[in-house]
Amino acid sequence: MSENITRIMRLLQFTDSTFPVGTFSFSNGLETAGFEKIVYDRQTLHDFAKAQALQAAFTDGVAAIAAHRAWLADDYEAATLADSTLILCKMNDEARQMLRRMGKKLAELGQHLFDSPMISRWLADIRADVTPGTYPVAQGLTFAAAGISERDLFCSHQYGVVNMVLSAALRCVRVSHYDTQQILYEMSSGAEALYDEVKDMRIDEMHAFFPELDIIASLHEKGNMRMFMN
Repeated sequence: MSENITRIMRLLQFTDSTFPVGTFSFSNGLETAGFEKIVYDRQTLHDFAKAQALQAAFTDGVAAIAAHRAWLADDYEAATLADSTLILCKMNDEARQMLRRMGKKLAELGQHLFDSPMISRWLADIRADVTPGTYPVAQGLTFAAAGISERDLFCSHQYGVVNMVLSAALRCVRVSHYDTQQILYEMSSGAEALYDEVKDMRIDEMHAFFPELDIIASLHEKGNMRMFMN
């Protein structure tokens, strides 16, 4: 029982929105979607958050699971393969900046929290610009080091993606806390099915085709209204 409680406490710690990796600085393109009137109420916010969750599941989620398994198998090359492949799936510069900035911060935290040669080696390679250092791979490595299962890792990953969008929505879309909590509650019911879809995918099977999201992100890079990085 005590071991289960410890794992749950660690899962809550790493998933909390106040965990210091900088999630508050990004909106996953929602700022521009709101400014362009693409997202303007509860339903359009729900659709946008769902699209973000799906795109992340089949790219970031696959990479995170691969990194988790790589740590357990002590296979450093598998972790770096997930890292270098994932960054190629990101079409816009701000998405790459987001993953790399948050990934490096989490790797630095991981080095302080765990006695893990793989995490220390990975952080050194990030600093030397040998590997991109993406956030999902950092999640996979640190969650494995903390003894958190890959299923719980995927749960945390999906929660983080959706909650990042919903938290940003409270600052740039006309919705209430009731709206965002209802969306989060509704979307949680689909996470198990998504995990079942991606858990057996190989790294070279990662895919995401949501061109609207990439267009929104590219508009944001040159936009005048900038509350968030992305």
